[in-house]
Amino acid sequence: MAGLGKRLRPHTLTTAKPLLPIAGKPIVHRLVEDIARVCPEKINYIGFIVHPSFGKQVEEDLKLVAKAVGAEGKIYYQETALGISHALLFAKELFEGKVIVAFADTLFRADFKLDTSKDGTIWVQRVENPSQFGVVKLNAQGEIIELIEKPSAFVSDLAIIGIYFFKHGEKLRTEMQYLLDHDIKEKGEYQFTTALENLKKKGATFVPGQVQEWLDCGNKDNMVQTNQRYLEIIRDQNLVSEKATLKNSVLIQPLFIADGVTIENSVIGPHVSIGADTKIADSRISNSIVQKNCSIRNAVMKNSLIGNYVEVDGPAADVDAGDYTRFKY
Repeated sequence: MAGLGKRLRPHTLTTAKPLLPIAGKPIVHRLVEDIARVCPEKINYIGFIVHPSFGKQVEEDLKLVAKAVGAEGKIYYQETALGISHALLFAKELFEGKVIVAFADTLFRADFKLDTSKDGTIWVQRVENPSQFGVVKLNAQGEIIELIEKPSAFVSDLAIIGIYFFKHGEKLRTEMQYLLDHDIKEKGEYQFTTALENLKKKGATFVPGQVQEWLDCGNKDNMVQTNQRYLEIIRDQNLVSEKATLKNSVLIQPLFIADGVTIENSVIGPHVSIGADTKIADSRISNSIVQKNCSIRNAVMKNSLIGNYVEVDGPAADVDAGDYTRFKY
């Protein structure tokens, strides 16, 4: 998670992308919970590879995410983006035995327990536009025989979603280190897929792990859509805080409302997440994420992503507003 999240600016100017909220929890928190649910064994360590600019508070928050699933969180830094293999080697001490590698801007739904007896599992999902993704090609036995990055001609519609399991983490570490030691780059970076191909050539067998649903958080529209889907997934949970204040307002489920929220003369929902201590009056909000300490009045909003400490006064239809922004009409 060391990238700077440029596709989600202005939100990532003040917050690391994986800490942006989905249904009231940071993306990375939900990802860790999702992975823990499919793991048949206890997770001992979670290494977070971040950019140093994220700051100490982010690092402490990440350690709490690990602690929530019974693991110890460790922080590693990648200052210059030189590829996934380069990034992962900052956490090389963790590449011993069974290892999961995950990119922290994707969520998923899966109804299975991970088979840790396999050499490796690459989680995939069928997509309609495979030319935009890395994909895998299978043989008749259902084993992965090739990984292709953004194929120009159709070879497979099984897109790699960015979550991997390896039975022998030390073997993967060796292959990634080989790329750096011999300066083997593709498109200017030390590619992860190159290390995986080298593992396969040495006899490792990889199989696909297909998820039910892949939820991307790469840009504003995807964030809002993923928030919508996640609220549907967990709609049976009580996501409205008892410490929220509601006056003459209607709530349409599913939605998330945090502690300290005040809603007056408004209709909220469906598919809305509202962060702590936000105040909303005389407004209609649907299919949106509103973060902490905001003030929204006289607004009709949908499909919006609102940062922290944002003030909106007036009829804004589709808003993408970073922290400390002010709208007045």
